[in-house]
Formats: sequence, structure tokens, C-alpha cells
Amino acid sequence: MTNTPNSQNLYILLVTNKQSNILQDIDTLRMLSKLISEYCHLVNEENVSNKAFEIIFAFDEVLSLGQRESVNLQQVKQYTEMDSHEEKLHKLIIQSKIKDTKDIMKKKAMEIDRNKLEKMKETGMSQMMGAMGGMKAAVANSGMGNAMMDDFYPEASFKPTQDVFAEDKKTSSTWGKKGMVLGKSKSSANSFLESLKAEGDVIETPSLATGAAAAKPMANIEPVTVFLEEKLSVQLGQDGALQSMEVQGTVMLEVNTEEGTLIKVPLEIGDNPGFQFKTHPNIDKNSFHADKVLSLKDLDRPYPIGSALGVLKWRMQTNDESKLPILVNCWPSLSGRETYVSVEYEKTADMDLQQFSLAIPLPSLREAPQVNHVDGSYRFDQRQRVLLWEVDIIDDSNRNGSIELIVPSADPSSFYPIEVSFVAEKTFCDISVGGVMHATSEEPIKFGSRRALVVDSFALR
Repeated sequence: MTNTPNSQNLYILLVTNKQSNILQDIDTLRMLSKLISEYCHLVNEENVSNKAFEIIFAFDEVLSLGQRESVNLQQVKQYTEMDSHEEKLHKLIIQSKIKDTKDIMKKKAMEIDRNKLEKMKETGMSQMMGAMGGMKAAVANSGMGNAMMDDFYPEASFKPTQDVFAEDKKTSSTWGKKGMVLGKSKSSANSFLESLKAEGDVIETPSLATGAAAAKPMANIEPVTVFLEEKLSVQLGQDGALQSMEVQGTVMLEVNTEEGTLIKVPLEIGDNPGFQFKTHPNIDKNSFHADKVLSLKDLDRPYPIGSALGVLKWRMQTNDESKLPILVNCWPSLSGRETYVSVEYEKTADMDLQQFSLAIPLPSLREAPQVNHVDGSYRFDQRQRVLLWEVDIIDDSNRNGSIELIVPSADPSSFYPIEVSFVAEKTFCDISVGGVMHATSEEPIKFGSRRALVVDSFALR
């Protein structure tokens, strides 16, 4: 049984057995002490009680079933924050579905408004013909001859309604666009978002009146959706040199209707040096290796409806720095009683990076540091003592960016590890979906495709 003081009147008590390693026990106590200092700026009984749950959760990441886990302070903070890349991917998929649905709703709205316009013109023509008929009867009652009436109202001059407005129909799509903006598109998009709510997604939507002609959301869902997802893991040294890089990708099929349960998916796969592919046990390997087609090995076991199933995986490992999508470097320099920290990025890949975020640990600060320059935006997480540098999108217009801040004199190693996160709509592996067809009849089946690259881990240590 060992203990160590953490304040004037508070102690951390670690209960062990006789066979325990005293050095490991001391290291564990130090880690627990750092965690308490991390969550309680001023260590006293009141602050520890207020942060009791956070401290317990942090301790649980360090000790599991009486054994010390191999984690450091930064990893414990990351685990307790529960930053989910799967959640980011799910949000991207939802946003993509909403965008596709809005496009379909626009077309539907244009068609409905065009029909409404034609009915309005037909109604107006009928009223005009009725009024002219009344004028004709009035002329007849006034005693004018039939010859004069026939010359003034020749029956041959009246054409069917659809011919009278033939030219107007050619431009009715312009009116349809205006009708779409006035309400139909919003109503249909709202119906789709309400269906997402029914599935358990928390989405705030405005209250919109739904017309009788509103399309049902399920009517616009493709029978099959193909997801291409890659996860990127990168480890860099403090000098920015690449230590390891790994890409893991997956093709997932989600069948939404009975029509898509028996399908095969031809793929278009380019030259991918260094990539290793592996198919699901239920996929015919010979068909994939010979023809690059994902087909079922046993047609008596169709795809399930409503759940995404991974059918193909790939993996690539490299130490080639030219494969990195972005380079990151940190330049801390001590000047008197201050430390200047400059962090820069350089986009090197032919892909746009979205939701770029870079976390710089500042353990010695309790308030936001002085920032002299930043490309993008930043915010200081006082609880985690981390400065977050954020850029919405990095493309060819801002391939390079930097942030410069000033902090009190500190050890340069205290600014590591630096964590980087981003998403992209392009993958490293040159792979795309050539189509979806029925497994036996080979008739084409409508499908949707989603592609995303997410960061699993990207750190300078």
C-alpha cells in the first residue's frame, strides 16, 4: 500500500499486493495525480467533489480490472472526449442524402407547378370562351344578321386549348422554378427530415405546411446505396517527418428494397500500387479477381434489407512522405520569458480537405494565448487547455496556412502531441462503382453512391 501527497490535505491511495512493481505503482500514482490536476485547476476537497465523475471516468481509462493500461495523459483526454469519426461520417452521409433529396424535390416541384400553370391557363381559356359566347348571343338578340355574326366570330378561328398555349408551354419551366422556391421544395425536404427523426436522428426543422401533392420520402430512396469509406492513420515526428502511414478502406452495400437483395456490383479499379484487397466470405473471390465484380457466392443467401454490409476491404501502408495529403510542422522558439509557437500546414494531395482541425496542447495556460496571426479561425478550450485551429475547407486557393501564438516560457516538448483531423470526399484508392445489376437477369438497378475519407489518427509526437 503506497500513497503520495497531491495537496496539503489530500492524498491519492493506491492499494496493491506484495508482488506489485513499486516503479510501476509510482508511475501510476503520478498519472492519477496529473489527471486530478488536469480536471481541478485548484486541488481541494470542493473541486475534487465537483469533478468526481470526470475524475472517475479518467481513472477508469488508466486502470482496468486492477491492471494499468498503457495510455498517456493526452490519450486519456481523447478517450473521455469520445470524438467519433464514425459520427462525422454518418453526418456527412445524412447531409448528402438531404442534398440528393432536395434535388429530386426540385424536379417534382417543377413538374407539379407546371401542371398547375397549365390548369390555370385551361380555366382562363374556358372563361374567355364563355364570355365570348355570351357576346355572340347578345349580338344575335340585337337583330344582326347571321352572316355578320359568322364573319365576326368564325368558328374556325377557335383552336383547342392545348394548341392555343403551345408556345407558352415551352417556357412553363421558368414559372415552375418560381413555384418551387415558394414552397414545394421546402415542404418536401421537411418531409424527408421528419422521416429521419422517426429513425432516431435528432434534427431541428421548421414547421412547414405540407400540400396534398407532397411526395413520400421513401419513394425517392434508391434500392441500393454503395458506401466507399477510407480511414487514415498517420504518425509524424516532432520535426514533421513521416514515421508511419496506413490507409484502410471498405466498400459497404446497404439494400433498401427487395429489388436490391440479389445484385452484383461491377467495380472500376485503377492501378493501386501497395494496396491489398480482401473480399467478404460471402462474396465470390474468383469473380472479383477475374472481372472486378462483387457478386454473391450463394444466391440462396441474399443481402439483408436495411443494414450496411462490408463486402470489400483494402489496406495500404507506406513511409513515403509524398503520399501524405497534408504536411504539418510546428516551430516553437524560446525568446526571453516568452515562447513563440508557429504551426503551418501545406496541402500536397489532389483532394480538398474539409473540417480541418488542429489541436495544440497548452498545459501551462488557463486563459487563451496571444495569437498574432491565423489563417482560418481558432478557439481555446479552457477545460482541456488546448488551442483548436480550424479551417472550413482547404483547397487550391489556400494550400498553405499558418498560425502564430505567444505563450509564457515553456518546454518545447509540452506542445506535443499535436492532433490533426479532417474529412474529404476523395479516397486514396482509385476505385469507383461501375453500376449495380440483378445477379441473374443482369438488368440495371438504380443505386446511390457515397464516398468519404476520415482521419482515424493523425498526430505529431
